[in-house]
Amino acid sequence: MNEILFQEKALEALEQIPANFLERLENVEIIVEDFANPDILRSLNIDSKWHLLGLYVGHPLTERSFFQTTLLPDRIYLFRLPILQSYEGKMNIVEAIRDVIVHEIGHHFGFNDDELLDMTGSTI
Repeated sequence: MNEILFQEKALEALEQIPANFLERLENVEIIVEDFANPDILRSLNIDSKWHLLGLYVGHPLTERSFFQTTLLPDRIYLFRLPILQSYEGKMNIVEAIRDVIVHEIGHHFGFNDDELLDMTGSTI
């Protein structure tokens, strides 16, 4: 699946996210890249570019202060090729992308990977 079609599927996935969550995502960009860059992989101790499906970069809502007024946009990265490889034939690609987005939104809300695993049962 090429990048343009993947981006269209990512938009479909976003439409499936409940509105009350999307309302809390102001100033959050969603960026599609083929893979995470090597520096990101090293910083996360991930040994293969195929093992990272998504990444939240920003200041979680739980760490923000009322006095912070000018923050750069937070970012949710979707790594297209690892997502496609991980979910090939297992489920609808829109559902797969949605699962990754939901996981990264969880980080935006301040949950860590262990808490997200407890809540969702998924290790995305």
